[in-house]
Amino acid sequence: MTKHKKGQGTCLCGAVTVIAPEMKTTLSACHCGTCRTWCAGPFLAVGCGSNVEIIGQDHLSVYSSSDWAQRGFCQRCGSSLFYRLKATNQYFVSSEIFHETAFAFDLQVFTDEKPTYYAFSNPTKNMTSDEVLAAFSSST
Repeated sequence: MTKHKKGQGTCLCGAVTVIAPEMKTTLSACHCGTCRTWCAGPFLAVGCGSNVEIIGQDHLSVYSSSDWAQRGFCQRCGSSLFYRLKATNQYFVSSEIFHETAFAFDLQVFTDEKPTYYAFSNPTKNMTSDEVLAAFSSST
């Protein structure tokens, strides 16, 4: 059973605050090319469900990065904040904005797109692009 707790975090400059009442206590890494370009490395994210409050909307930029998802970032400092699935309104928020150190790292996605110059030593579930897309298409 996945555990949840309330999470609250901010971008680097503090202009945008994300409040997630049902933040998971696990995190995942996405190695897709889009996430790596967006974050200058893998996107380390925490599932936060659909009940997410964002304070500082006037400093938030959101854009559609695909037909199925949006990404949000701070206009002032550029911090990558979240990836949101349009169909389900599920937020995957950058783990580092929460300043939390007790997350359990349990999943890596798009592992077939991961470059060879880095590797995590944590034992995790690993999913290729095909596996992620199959799981996504069956859940929508």
